[in-house]
Amino acid sequence: MSINRRRRHLLLGTAALLVAPTGVWASQREEQLADNVASTMRRSVNNVSPARLVFSTRQAGQAWLAEMSARLSKFIADARERETILINVQYEAKRAGLDVQLVLGLIEVESMFRRYAISGVGARGLMQVMPFWARHIGTQQHNLFDIRTNLRYGCTILRYYIDREKGDVMRALARYNGSLGRMTYPNKVYAALNRHWTYHGVL
Repeated sequence: MSINRRRRHLLLGTAALLVAPTGVWASQREEQLADNVASTMRRSVNNVSPARLVFSTRQAGQAWLAEMSARLSKFIADARERETILINVQYEAKRAGLDVQLVLGLIEVESMFRRYAISGVGARGLMQVMPFWARHIGTQQHNLFDIRTNLRYGCTILRYYIDREKGDVMRALARYNGSLGRMTYPNKVYAALNRHWTYHGVL
């Protein structure tokens, strides 16, 4: 990687600290996973199927992509990067049985769509995944700054928390943030969802 690219990555990471300062947002808490849970999550994060839009028709997918790309332009100028992120978000969220628009709201709160974001506690990438997850359910070779890898981890982790909370999304979001018992973070995610990501077309 060139010196200029390294400098750019560091600047992006530093900017991300302004988005999620340690005193406000926490991160996922390391915990012991049951063997069957770890195995299921491991299969999910090691999935290598190429990302694609998952809609009933191609037209519905393209309509969603065009509208979301226009909205995402507020955060990301490059059209190709927007498309890459959106296709991977939609695919990974659907694969994990998550609300795609909710995941977009979560990413806005966590990283403001900065793929090289690093929080004060070391969470990384778009969905601010803590590095310990690579030890538990992946490999140390997994790059959490890679768009596809980060989204695959983040969606897998959020799915685990929703299952653990028996479908209670608010509690799952708080657990994702490491603030179980407080509603500040879940409310922030839903505010972002309602402000920027509500979609009335075919999903």
